[in-house]
Amino acid sequence: MLNLLRKSAARKEFAARLEAQLVSRARAPVFFRSLNVPDTVDGRFDLVALHGWLVLARLKETGMEAAAQALTDILFIGFDEALREQGVGDMGMGRRMKAFAGAFFGRLTAYSGAKDEAMLAEALAKNVWRGAVIDDHARALAAYVVSARAALAAGDLANGDLDFGPLPVLKGGT
Repeated sequence: MLNLLRKSAARKEFAARLEAQLVSRARAPVFFRSLNVPDTVDGRFDLVALHGWLVLARLKETGMEAAAQALTDILFIGFDEALREQGVGDMGMGRRMKAFAGAFFGRLTAYSGAKDEAMLAEALAKNVWRGAVIDDHARALAAYVVSARAALAAGDLANGDLDFGPLPVLKGGT
């Protein structure tokens, strides 16, 4: 029983470490300043969901399903805390969390279904910029995602360190 509790605590600690790193990357100012991701609750959610998808996909690819579930749990605890900080009370929390879950898993499905960088740019334009046309911002974010996936695949995720590679750059130097 104690070993099970130790494993559970270690898994939660590992997931919390991953979550802190992915949220830190999702909050990088370049996304909001250079790529024009809206600096709003929705924009921040979209970037956390995008980086969460990258990490969750990598965890599942490496057979770390339990860690993927622990990370998902911690991400949703973060969403819950963010809503409470905004003043959402217990009465509306269930409905709001259900909406967050639908949005989160919908994005994971959309990004996983993108077969190439062009399809990924389309999915990003739809979700991050709420249906905007595919432009240089969406293409730059899609290129970043492809690069980040490769960096995560080359890294040693089992040690709990995330390497998303370089931050995105908009063609033209911004």
